[in-house]
Amino acid sequence: MPPMSGGDAVVKSLLAHGVSTVYALPGVQSDHLFNAFFDAGDAIRVVHTRHEQGAAYMALGAALATGRPAAYSVVPGPGFLNSSAGLATAYSTGASVLALIGQIPGPAIGKGLGFLHEIPDQLGILRTLTKWAERVERPDAAPSLVGQAFRQLQRGRPRPVALELPPDMLREKAEVELAAPLAREPAAMLDEDAIAQAAAVLAEAECPVIFVGGGALDATREVQALAERLTAPVVGYRRGKGVLDNRHVLSHSLPGGHALWAKADVVLAVGTRVFLPLSAWGIDDRLEIIKIDVDPAEFARMPAPVTGITGDAAAVLRRLDEHLRHLAPMNPVRVAASRALKARVAADFEKLGVILGYLKAIRDVLPDAGVLIDELTQVGYASRTAYEARGPRTFISSGYQGTLGWGIATALGAKDARGAAPVVALSGDGGFMFNVQELATAVRHRIPIVVILFNDGAFGNVRNMQRHDHGNRVIGTDLANPDFMRLADSFAIGGYRATSPEALRKALEQALARNEPAVIEVPCGDLPDPWQFIDMPKVRGA
Repeated sequence: MPPMSGGDAVVKSLLAHGVSTVYALPGVQSDHLFNAFFDAGDAIRVVHTRHEQGAAYMALGAALATGRPAAYSVVPGPGFLNSSAGLATAYSTGASVLALIGQIPGPAIGKGLGFLHEIPDQLGILRTLTKWAERVERPDAAPSLVGQAFRQLQRGRPRPVALELPPDMLREKAEVELAAPLAREPAAMLDEDAIAQAAAVLAEAECPVIFVGGGALDATREVQALAERLTAPVVGYRRGKGVLDNRHVLSHSLPGGHALWAKADVVLAVGTRVFLPLSAWGIDDRLEIIKIDVDPAEFARMPAPVTGITGDAAAVLRRLDEHLRHLAPMNPVRVAASRALKARVAADFEKLGVILGYLKAIRDVLPDAGVLIDELTQVGYASRTAYEARGPRTFISSGYQGTLGWGIATALGAKDARGAAPVVALSGDGGFMFNVQELATAVRHRIPIVVILFNDGAFGNVRNMQRHDHGNRVIGTDLANPDFMRLADSFAIGGYRATSPEALRKALEQALARNEPAVIEVPCGDLPDPWQFIDMPKVRGA
C-alpha cells in the first residue's frame, strides 16, 4: 500500500467512525492534520472558532444535543488549556467528546527544552479530564488508537476521551493499514436477582418516586412505561429534565421532588447521583433507595442504596416492567395526588414574577423539539425548575461544573448538530462576554442560534450573595458593558431589545422566523430569587 502521513491516517480513521465534522482551530503543531482535513474534501467539515474554548464547547453542545460523539481539535499548551473548561464540563455532563490535542515533537516531550506551547506532562493533565487518553506516536498506530478512543466512547459511562498528536507523527509517512471500526462490546449480563428484588420492593411501595438524570436520556419510553405501571411521580432536574415530558401528569420539577421526598418510602434513581436530595434533604430508615446506573462506582459515592443495578437504563427498566405487569397502571388516587402537587408547585412558581413570564414566553415560541441552553444567570437558574421541557435533550445544562460563559458556543454546537431544531441560549451579561467572539463563528458558518441576554450590569448572582449573605460587601461584580445592539449590528446579525415578557415573545418569534444568528437583549434590574426553588431544606431524618 502507498505510504500515508499520520495526519491522513487520523482523518481517514475518523471518517471510518462516522465523524463528518470537527470543531477546530489550526496552528503550527497541527499543520499536517489540517492538510489531511483539506485533502479529505467534502467528506469532513472543519468548523473553525475564534477561541479554543469555543471549539471544545461546540463539540460539547453537539454531543449533548444528539447523544452522539463529537470531535474538536486544538494546538497544545495554551490551546489545550483554553479548551479544558469544555473538557471538564464534558466530563461532568457525561458527554461523548473526542479531543484531538496537538503536542510538541515526540523526541522532545518531557525534556523541558522550551518548545513552542510546551507544558509539563500534558498527557497527564488530559487524563485527569477524560476517561481515557493516549498519544499517537507512529502513523501506523493511528487507526488502532482512534478505534480504541471510539470503543471507550461507547463503553460504560459516557465521558470525553483524548488523543495527543505530535507534529512529527502527523507529518511522517508510513505504510498504514486502515481498520474497520471495532464492534460494540456485548452488553453485560443483567443481574436478574437484583432486578427481581427491586421489583418486589417497588410492587409493595406505597409512595414510590422515580428520580431521573442524564443516564436516563435514552430511556424515555421505558421511564414513562414504568412510571405509569407504578403510578410513580418522576422527578427530573437539569440533566434529567425532559426525560418525561413535563406536561405528563406524573412529571415533576425539583420543588415537587422535594415535597415527594418527605413522604417517599422507595426512591428509584435512574442514571442520577440524586446528589441534592441525598446531600440536603435527608434520609432515614424508612426510605429505601434503588439505583440503576451504568457505572457501579456510583453506588458507593453517596449513602449506599438497598439495591444497586448495573446496566443500561432502558434494558433494566424493561425488565423491571416485565416483573410488574401484574400491577394495574395509573392508580387514580395516585394520579389525583400527582396532579394536585403539580398545581401547587405551579402556583408557587408565580413567586418568580417576571422571570416566569420570560420562561413562558420562550416556551410559547419554541417548538417541542426546540433546544434551550441553560446559562448561569438568574433566569437560567429558574429555568432548571420552572421551564417546561417536552423531550430529552431539549434542555441542556452544564451539570455540576456550573460553567459560566459556555452558552453561546455550546448553543452553536447544539444547533450545528441538530439541524432544523431551533436553539436558544439564555445568558447574563457577565457570561455573554466570556465567548462573545463566537458570534463571528455563527456568522461565518451560518449557524442561526438566538441568544437571550439578560442585562443587569453585573455578575448578578454573585452580587446578590454579597448583598444578602455577606453583609453587603459588594466587590468585583459591577460590569462595564458595550451597547449590545450596536455590537449585534457590528456582527451583521439580528439585534432586538425586549423590556417585557410579551416583547420577548415577539422578538423571539421574529428572530426564529428570520433563521439567522440573533441577540435579544432584555434589560433587567434585580430579579426574584430563583434559589428558593433549588436550595430547599431538609425534610426527613434527624
